[in-house]
Order: sequence, then C-alpha cells, then structure tokens
Amino acid sequence: MTDVVYDNKGQLEQIQDGLLEGEQIIAVYDAIGAGTGFIGLTSRRIIIQDQSYVGQRFAITSIPYSRVSSVSVVSNKSWAGQFFSSGTIAIAVGTVTYEVEFRGSDKAHHVHNLILSQAS
Repeated sequence: MTDVVYDNKGQLEQIQDGLLEGEQIIAVYDAIGAGTGFIGLTSRRIIIQDQSYVGQRFAITSIPYSRVSSVSVVSNKSWAGQFFSSGTIAIAVGTVTYEVEFRGSDKAHHVHNLILSQAS
C-alpha cells in the first residue's frame, strides 16, 4: 500500500476503525466551513463527516464511487480572466450535492482527481 495522505491523525484513525474487509485508505483531508469535519477517500468509497447536527451529534456519510454522478472544483474567475481555485469541491450524488471546502486549492484538485480515477 502506498503512503496515505492525511491532515489529522485522529481523522485517519476514525476512518481506519470503519474500514471494510480489503478496503484501503487513499487520503483523509480536514475540511473547513459550516458542517463538514473531514473527507476520506478509500479504495471503495468517499466518507464525509458532517458536524452540523445539533447537540454535539455528527453524521458519517459513505458514498460508493458508483453513485457519484459528478464532481466539480468550484472556483471564481477574476477580472483579469485568471482562475483562482477556492479550494472547494462539489460531489453530486443523485439529487444531493455535498460541498467540501479545504485549506488550499491543491487538496481540492487532489480529491477531485482521486474521485474521477476511482469512479471511472
């Protein structure tokens, strides 16, 4: 197995605890913004932790790659025509779109490319 890319060891360990037999972690990135705690990518699925529930509750959502209908890198266009990535991706699954914001655009591009490579 190649080295796992991650931001926070606690988040990595949380994903490790929930792995299915034969499943391997590819990357775990800390997310910023309202609600989301982290996103994990494994050999089988996307795992998103949502911390926006009331009463110190949170949800961990597993999304099989086969259910992803699209993935987008969200960016803003500047006045000079140059694109600046906001460090956000949007993952469409049926009628639901999950947005995950990162500290840095490199992580958004890495997650985007990993999802595309796993979904194809």
